[in-house]
Amino acid sequence: MTAMGTQKVTAKELTTIILNKEDLFILDVRNESDFSDWKIEGISVDIINIPYFDLLDDIAPALDAIPADKPVVVVCAKEGSSIFVAEQLAEAGLNHVSYLEGGMKSWSEYLEPVKVADLSGGGELYQFVRIGKGCLSYMVLSNGEAALIDTSRMIDQYQRFMQKKGVELIHAIDTHLHADHISGGRALAQRYGAAYHLPPKDATEVTFEYEKLVEGRDITVGQETIKVQPIYTPGHTIGSTSFLIDNTYILTGDILFIDSIGRPDLAGLAEDWVGDLRDTLYSRYKVLSEELIVLPAHFGKVTELGIGGLVAGRLGTLYSENPGLNIEDESEFRRTVTENLPPQPNSYQEIRQVNMGKIAPNIEEQREMEIGPNRCAVHDK
Repeated sequence: MTAMGTQKVTAKELTTIILNKEDLFILDVRNESDFSDWKIEGISVDIINIPYFDLLDDIAPALDAIPADKPVVVVCAKEGSSIFVAEQLAEAGLNHVSYLEGGMKSWSEYLEPVKVADLSGGGELYQFVRIGKGCLSYMVLSNGEAALIDTSRMIDQYQRFMQKKGVELIHAIDTHLHADHISGGRALAQRYGAAYHLPPKDATEVTFEYEKLVEGRDITVGQETIKVQPIYTPGHTIGSTSFLIDNTYILTGDILFIDSIGRPDLAGLAEDWVGDLRDTLYSRYKVLSEELIVLPAHFGKVTELGIGGLVAGRLGTLYSENPGLNIEDESEFRRTVTENLPPQPNSYQEIRQVNMGKIAPNIEEQREMEIGPNRCAVHDK
């Protein structure tokens, strides 16, 4: 509790509220441009934006807009402004007022572990949902060993989870060279003395040693051998690689999402890679079992979050319902994935440089680079 009686809510607690589809009203006091670019979303969330400076002298505009029958969470960039506004609301007599601890910074960095399944070899598969950024990463656990795929940079959260599970990291893997977020795979591999894997076609400019992902070469986790089989699936990048786990799950990286497909333009080579993207989506994946469960590296909309927050879909269902998999005309497909795309991720060129090992920004600089949504999908309308 603060001095004025308001409460703080953590990113974890707010995630639970949103995943449980509980009613919530959010007052976002950041400036309009930041709010328009990126905000908290949820099925049962109502949200308005009134900039902090518009409330400094008079809290009335917020009081007039806030319903009396819903809990209210005040949100700002880092926390300070939301505490002040929340206290003003409480002093004016509003009940059930909270502020988001750490602001949108903490919202961007929180990872929610969601169990996908028990695996046939006795292990487990987890999805880590970075709900504020739309990033998804994965952990395979078996017999005291772990592999992490498409790791976010908040490596301490993975480390705490592995300590809880009693496992050691053996492999850290990136399905491709990321442009929307800074990978934590190499740093975590160094911390554990694990192998760091990257597709060689995406690694032509990297400044560090790595293990090459080779099509058809299994990566074993645990004594009971859970096979993580790489499949070369270019398009989002020229080296993009998918993984088959337990012959049941396919990790598609940024090639295929639940409601959209990956964009080929983040390395400036859209015209060169659009053919690879179509070949992967319409040929390479097409010969795989329709019963495979697709686990992508990102989600674009909160409607893609299923039970407990799990983002997943049956491959056959995606071929029926995903607009990006139903563009028969090749010219139309080319136009769809190269023209009228959403804005590119913030600082995506610098993020690629970080992931190549060419620059080493400090933590605050990394946070600033990653502010905003992931924008890795075509988002066909």
